[in-house]
Amino acid sequence: MARKPFVVNEAMRENVRHLAGIGMRQDDIAKIIGCAPKTLRKRFRDDLDRGVAVATATIANNLFAAAKGGNVTAQIFYLKTQAHWRESPPPGDPVPHTGAQPNSSAVVVLPDNNRDPELTRFLQEAQEKYFAGKKRPPSSQITT
Repeated sequence: MARKPFVVNEAMRENVRHLAGIGMRQDDIAKIIGCAPKTLRKRFRDDLDRGVAVATATIANNLFAAAKGGNVTAQIFYLKTQAHWRESPPPGDPVPHTGAQPNSSAVVVLPDNNRDPELTRFLQEAQEKYFAGKKRPPSSQITT
């Protein structure tokens, strides 16, 4: 016996747009409207996409209205995400991706599998040199 064809109506389409817009998973939307997830994606593709787009536009509009109305948090968020504004670091605070000198030193602790004695010796010397002027952590926190 053949399956009964799935009939789509405008109320279902509106429901799918709404549910997709509020972030429901497609599997859950399919359960709510009574079809398989594959059928949902096939028959309601435009409604799924449109629901998310309309919801995003609505929230963006509300954010913009709040920013225009004087909400400082909304203004800061808008400028950071839309105008690419960034906060500058405090004076003297190093920023990892800018301002690094080509000859600046850094210590990278690499895992040691004890298969290469020369590498093991080199890593131990580097750690000793690095920690020579620093207060060492308790021995329970040191891993080798």
